[in-house]
Amino acid sequence: MFSLSDVPSTTAILSAYTAFTATAYLIRTILTELKALANQLLPVDLLEKLSSKFGVLICNFSSQSTLVIDEQNGYTPNEIFEASEIYLRTKLKPAAGWLKIFKAPTDKSISFIISRDEKISDSFGGVELVWELRVTSSSSSESSTERRSFELSFNKKFSEIVISKYIPFVLERSKAIEEENKCVKLKAIGIYNDEINMEHPSTFETLAMDPELKKEIIEDLDRFVSRKDYYRRVGKAWKRGYLLYGPPGTGKSSLIAAMANYLKFNIYELDLSRLQNNSDLQQLLPTTKNRSILVVEDIDCSIDLQNRNNGDYSKQNYNQ
Repeated sequence: MFSLSDVPSTTAILSAYTAFTATAYLIRTILTELKALANQLLPVDLLEKLSSKFGVLICNFSSQSTLVIDEQNGYTPNEIFEASEIYLRTKLKPAAGWLKIFKAPTDKSISFIISRDEKISDSFGGVELVWELRVTSSSSSESSTERRSFELSFNKKFSEIVISKYIPFVLERSKAIEEENKCVKLKAIGIYNDEINMEHPSTFETLAMDPELKKEIIEDLDRFVSRKDYYRRVGKAWKRGYLLYGPPGTGKSSLIAAMANYLKFNIYELDLSRLQNNSDLQQLLPTTKNRSILVVEDIDCSIDLQNRNNGDYSKQNYNQ
């Protein structure tokens, strides 16, 4: 027969709960320390295999979920990572005890930089979130590389809110931040974080060019930018090409700078001397962003051309 004397006392229940919570916290702390140690000692490939094997098992014993946002997938930049980095810089507090700052000679203001293993707290719709920047290094006989990723942790019961609402919010907010601080940048294609602010003074107002030709170019640019949806509907890539030719000093670079300043598009420079074959080019092109200008200089000096005059198709090398 059931007796009230068999029911554990409130003190006993609280004591058991406290012991269980302390044990769970200790286990989680140990796992976190082991993970940090593994990131420093184990190769990247082995870490990825271990994560895929044991990640699900560990998550089943935790109320937390973690989203891993890699900087790139193969050679393709991850838009979510880039947006997260822009957004999180606004969350860094100047009053923090440890803060990394940077300012290039051409920058107008100081920039905050997210440090390795730095944790940043955020909240969205009552959901508490913690971001952490992870950096893993791998080396070979030829080179060494670093892989960056953000880990976003939160209570797993809010997974739907985070994925369907919070991540889109971060994407949109980062675009607004970029627009507020828009500055045309000059980048070397295929080299991450190698960029400078382009402060070229050339604009269509200052460019020495035939007025009718200048007007034609501006109208063509406006038409191209406004017809992105049209390109999508007809199944064409949204891109526009211009061939600029002439001896040095005739204004080719000034025209490119004027176009970039007018459209507020970043400029990527492609050095053909770095390419060995089409495969190299296919690997580099995905690293460029949308709404940008890709400049390929001295094409005629970098490739073999065919002389088609009088039916002569023999190759002529124009390397000077």
